[in-house]
Order: sequence, then structure tokens, then C-alpha cells
Amino acid sequence: MLNSIAKVSLIAAALMSPLSLSASQAEEKKDFKVCWTIYAGWMPWGYISDSGIMKKWADKYDIAVEITQFNDYIESINQYTAGEYDACAMTNMDALSIPSGSGIDTTVLIAGDYSNGNDGLILKNGGDLASIKGQNVNLVELSVSHYFLARGLESVGLSEKDITVVNTSDADMLAVYDDADITAVATWNPMLSEILATKEGELVYDSSKIPGEIIDAMMVNTETLTDNPALGKALAGAWFEVLSLMASDTPEGKEALESMAAASGTDLEGYKAQLAATALFYKPDDLLAFTSDAKLKETMKFVATFLFDHGILGEGAQSAEFVGVEFADGSVFGNSSNVKLRFDNTYVELAAKGEL
Repeated sequence: MLNSIAKVSLIAAALMSPLSLSASQAEEKKDFKVCWTIYAGWMPWGYISDSGIMKKWADKYDIAVEITQFNDYIESINQYTAGEYDACAMTNMDALSIPSGSGIDTTVLIAGDYSNGNDGLILKNGGDLASIKGQNVNLVELSVSHYFLARGLESVGLSEKDITVVNTSDADMLAVYDDADITAVATWNPMLSEILATKEGELVYDSSKIPGEIIDAMMVNTETLTDNPALGKALAGAWFEVLSLMASDTPEGKEALESMAAASGTDLEGYKAQLAATALFYKPDDLLAFTSDAKLKETMKFVATFLFDHGILGEGAQSAEFVGVEFADGSVFGNSSNVKLRFDNTYVELAAKGEL
């Protein structure tokens, strides 16, 4: 059942006028705003901003790009959905449910990674996954943690009826875990690794069991991107420059990783451990292979079904196909007359060809 706060947030987003939002953004402009939150696979965005790399690429295309870090993940998506930001780091599921489900046409500019162990379910009193039955589970309701939990429950013959979901902000997860009444949490890194470091609890399920399903991406308002291809080029150029730096065995690469580690509240070793559970696409060609794979279509169908079953695919949704999802080959899952989420390889292809 929807938590009242989550319900109000989603309804507010759904009731915003897509026409008024898109109309205000459908124009050529020079200044852009991007937002992100702390997560292993998104730490490069903070470094891109702090290092001056974003400014370098923005200057190349005669634009200005301001990158802002949010402490609350869902709030960052709500701000993007409200038109306050042109682009936002979010998962495939959250993009489909909140902005796209609310009528905001959104493009997956860079599907930078997928969680391969970065999301996990911890039982404070230990046991196995099946022993979660009857417990309260703290998580960011209706986020990928919720999706991830549902997938885990299915794997042991349980369902959400067997547990109670307690909506908890990602910003509060660490503090909440100290409460003696809390027995189970589903969360992502760096919170996941920090909780596990306390040795109070056992990881009983993680996202490596569902590889390729929790996709972490930089999403951009489609109309803004269409009218301002310079934004797509600048973001893609800056992203792959930093990813190349991270993959290099150089002092500069180590310095970049150390900076990201510190920003995420850990050390270099800790951050590398998080990256090991993150399937980052360091090379554009690898990312293109992922977004061109037929498995992506199966994943999005599964995600859409989860959202529909939880009543959060969009107001008036009659089926899991209510919102159309367009893939790089032009094919569409769902309603082709209501395409609101698009996997577009245009800018990643330019990066692969060295044409940015």
C-alpha cells in the first residue's frame, strides 16, 4: 500500500500539466541545470562538476551547465519532473514511474551502469531471505529498492503480503538502522556498505541476482534535448572523459577516484569495493551493446508490470503498456501513441566514433 507521503508526491507529479512544462522547455537555450544524488555509479557527476571538466565541455558548445547534488533521491526526481532541472540521474524504473508516468517525455541519455550488487537487503538478526516473512522492511517506497525487494521475495516463494513496507528516505536510512525496532532494510550504496560495516546484520539478497535490471542513468527532458543537442554532446563528452580517467592506471585517475570516494563518505578501498558491485560501462561501445541487447526490452516489460501492479505507472493506466518505451532500434514496448521514455544512442554513438 502507498505510504501517504509517497502517494501525495506521486499524485502531485501526475497532476502537473505536461503541456505547460514541455512548452516552457521546448526552446533553444544556453543555460542548463542537472541534478544527481550520492551513489557509486553517479559519483562521476560530482567530480565532473568539481574538476572543471563539465565547464570545459560546456564551453566547447557555448553553453553553461550547472550540476547540483541533492541529498534526497526522490526529491531530485520530483524537481526534474516539475521542470526545475533539465536532466537528472535516476534509475530506469523511477524514470518510468515518476516523470514518464506523469507525462514528461524523458530520454535515457547515458545508461551509465547497472547495479550488480550495489543494492541489497539486510536482516539485522541474520538468517536467510525466507526468514524475512512477517518483518517490517525499511526502504524508499516505490523506488528500485521496492522493486528489488519484490524480485527477492519471488525467488523464495513469498510476496509483499508476507512483509510490511515502511517508507524511509535514503537520507535517513543510516540513522534509522540504529533504531532497535528496525530489523530489515533494503537500500543501495554507499548506505548499504556503511550498514554492513557495522557488522550488525547480514546481507541476504543483492542485485547481482538480477543483473541488468536496475539501470542507473542520466535522464534528460526529451524536448530540451531535441532543441539543444549541445547539451547531449557536452554531457556525454564530460562523462566519458571522466570514465576513461577512472579506468586509467595513472596518478590522475587515482586522484579522481579518491575525490569520488571522499565525496561519498568512504576511502579509496571502500569506493573501489562499491565500484566492483557496479557494472559501469567505461567504454561507449560497451554501453551501446547493452542498450541494443534484446534483454533490455524484457527488463522494461518486467519493470512496467511491477509499476502497474503497484498502481504507479501513471494516472489512468489500464495496463502495463500504458506508457510507451522506445528503444534504440525504434521499436516500442507499450503504447506507441504515448511514448514517454526513450533509449537514445545518438550521443553515445558520437562518443564511440570520437565525434564529440
